[in-house]
Amino acid sequence: MTPLPILLPTTAQALGPIVPLAGRTGPSPRRVLVLTAGYGEGHNAAAHNLAAALDAEAGPGTAHLADLFTLGSPRLNALARHGYLTAINRTPRLWSAFFAWIDRARPLPRSLWLLHREQAVLTRLLRETTPIAVCSTYPVYGFMLDALSESGELCVPHYNIVTDSISINSLWWLPRCTGWFVPNPDSAAVVLAAGIAPERIHTNGFPVPALFGEENQALQPPNLAAGHAPRVLYIINSGTRQAEATARRLLAESEWEITCTVGRNLGLRRRLQQLAARRRTPAKILGWTDQIPRLLLTHHAVISKAGGATTQEAIAARCPMIVNQIVPGQEEGNCELLRRHGIGAYAPTPEAVITTLRNAFANQGAVWHDWRRGLEPLAQPHAARDIARHVLAATAPTAVPATPEAAPALVPPQGHFNVLSENDLRPTLPRHG
Repeated sequence: MTPLPILLPTTAQALGPIVPLAGRTGPSPRRVLVLTAGYGEGHNAAAHNLAAALDAEAGPGTAHLADLFTLGSPRLNALARHGYLTAINRTPRLWSAFFAWIDRARPLPRSLWLLHREQAVLTRLLRETTPIAVCSTYPVYGFMLDALSESGELCVPHYNIVTDSISINSLWWLPRCTGWFVPNPDSAAVVLAAGIAPERIHTNGFPVPALFGEENQALQPPNLAAGHAPRVLYIINSGTRQAEATARRLLAESEWEITCTVGRNLGLRRRLQQLAARRRTPAKILGWTDQIPRLLLTHHAVISKAGGATTQEAIAARCPMIVNQIVPGQEEGNCELLRRHGIGAYAPTPEAVITTLRNAFANQGAVWHDWRRGLEPLAQPHAARDIARHVLAATAPTAVPATPEAAPALVPPQGHFNVLSENDLRPTLPRHG
């Protein structure tokens, strides 16, 4: 999670095509406005997956996806995203201090006036789309929605889709809303301790792609106990430290099948492909790919930074995760979740990564099997569908209550959606330089 819009990152790796509102036909009469921010893989991935689930449940055109910062302040937004990436990659301690300050100082809603352009965009969207509900995957929007609800501009339910685990910034729970959807019981406990009524907290999970629910039985990694080679997936993110050194160490393990995704780093891809060509055991070096869900389902372990979407998708796939980098603040909770439940490990160096995996795969994968079993109770591959059903049922004209699996009340712990583009709103937006 990114506390303020002044420091925000790029979108997730595989969000699918964006189709402008003007290109859609036959919209559903019941619309749900889904708000996202292009400021981190978790926010965008959750929003896109929820929007797809809403369209699947209620028909194409049900979901209207919008990024208020891109629509309201596109130039500032681009600079802010660049600034965020620079901060987390080059000055992580400074970013951690800023994250903690935001949590303590609580600058919103008193500083909400700084977002007047985004507030104006949101007000217009509500008037034009006339949604039956609003879902937000970015915490700052909760303050805008709360203010509009207070003034009478918003008269429909609005929900926060919390994308963080455990280290949940106060920005998520300070504004009032109809309900909070959280990724796991550990996170529900944090929100409950903050004073949110238990009936407003729903542990439906993090919205992941539908493939996880559709193929989680058909797609499985091979049986280690039968002697099959371990499959290891390494997702290299921008700014990942020691990425090439880690990849080289993995490719040197001749008994493992290795898959590396390197994004758009063509130089690194060429160098790793040269190493992979010398191996006896299969190795794949991929660039940008939209097949991450399928790869997670078919590999024994994934190595990556502790990003929100990646962590939750690994859990949905029941693919144990080796975290090799943590962004201080929002990602610490993701790593803590793995530690608490014994479903992965933190290995900050290439040597630690290899040692951890060797230990996991030893004795026909005894440790790996323990990790895999620990993932079962946390995996919620149908989370996007369940959240969509809850929202639609709660706003149905007949007021039919949400189905039990779609909206579990908190027990204290023991794509064809519309995407609003800048051009859809430009005629009435205030000019800014």
